[in-house]
Amino acid sequence: MSRVLIVGAGLTGSLCACLLRRELPNKANIVVWDKSRGAGGRMSTSRSPNDPSCTVDLGAQYISATPYYARIHSSFYKELLAQDILKPLVAPVEGMMLKEEGIVNYVTPHGVSSIVKHYLKESGAEVLYDRHVTHIHRKDAGWEVCHKGGAPERFDIVVLTMPVPQILQLQGDVESLMGENQRRMLEAVSYSSRYALGLFYKADTRIDILWAAKYISSNPCIRFIAIDDKKRNLASKNCVPAVVVHSSVPFGIQHLEEEKDAVQPIILEELEKVMPELPQPDSIKCQKWRYSQVTRSVADCPGQMTLHSQPLLVCGGDGFTHSNFDGCIESALKPPLAPTLNDTLAEARGSGQRPNRW
Repeated sequence: MSRVLIVGAGLTGSLCACLLRRELPNKANIVVWDKSRGAGGRMSTSRSPNDPSCTVDLGAQYISATPYYARIHSSFYKELLAQDILKPLVAPVEGMMLKEEGIVNYVTPHGVSSIVKHYLKESGAEVLYDRHVTHIHRKDAGWEVCHKGGAPERFDIVVLTMPVPQILQLQGDVESLMGENQRRMLEAVSYSSRYALGLFYKADTRIDILWAAKYISSNPCIRFIAIDDKKRNLASKNCVPAVVVHSSVPFGIQHLEEEKDAVQPIILEELEKVMPELPQPDSIKCQKWRYSQVTRSVADCPGQMTLHSQPLLVCGGDGFTHSNFDGCIESALKPPLAPTLNDTLAEARGSGQRPNRW
């Protein structure tokens, strides 16, 4: 079996692993590494340290499907809806701006990371966390991949799905394999930055707010607030409340290099100005999103970039498309990523027969 390493357990990485498994069942040993302690990437769901039933989405808040993407990606939406991973957003969101007619918004009752976990489960991949990749070396007909605090491992194919600046930080043979034009294109990619706070409450806490989520335009620090259980249509007597607060991008950039412990009190002080009636939480988690959303993607939005064809080293993700659910799907599906993976695996198997494209 060929060994395929997918670096990044976010949406693009998990979907890439799932599609590869469905196309080539029992033909590839798929391994997923992520430097974090859990799956999701920027589609992460965090639990209260005092009550695991109390969760909050610190990254993506809901999924917006335009008519175009709802049509061309209908199979993905139908699958997630059929398994109750997605549900229509029915709770009120104040200040939401609809960019075009016909957009349908969805929420995730079990947290936005449930989408990523679904695809990882479907992939049957070996998923390993706390694997921070540092070096990639060309070794014979494959790749030797090094990570912090562990022995290097060999793979036939490597797919990189982390944010573009982290791809550029990789050492080993990546820099020499990357063409000058490719490097310029990757260096031109930019991201917004922001902070997120997760406020966890005790089970008997009442948060008497009419809206489920709200965009804030009158505060320099805070841009978005959601009562997460209400946003996910879970509000009931048995539901443990949680609140998520997103900072504005200018605030995130201004405080980007500061420690989270120093920034958290500033956000809480501003939150009290916006929502003085909010109860004191039982616990708080502060998340710094250095790479929040892509503000400038790789030129012409190619979906992926092949750094080396034989053996295959390819990178993809929202940095090559756009920062939302459909952008990650586009990257996972975009030729030549899918056909190249199929062709490479077919050649490695020596079958002489080209598998169907994803």
